[in-house]
Amino acid sequence: MLEFDRITFDPAIMGGRACIRGMRIPVSVILGQIAHGAMPDEVLADYPDLEPDDLRQALLYAAWLTQEEIHL
Repeated sequence: MLEFDRITFDPAIMGGRACIRGMRIPVSVILGQIAHGAMPDEVLADYPDLEPDDLRQALLYAAWLTQEEIHL
């Protein structure tokens, strides 16, 4: 597995969902905004605590997740 130092999992924060740096900002929210057409600067403006590297790592994490093999 790649090292995702900005992606955290804590049962006490958002029920253990993948979040950015222990904040209550789920990776899925960031990815959803980008998928719906938001530009990185818009996401960063909506979440001032985020950094550009947080967005990059969220995308890398999503790409890593989609590499899983499905056996039917």
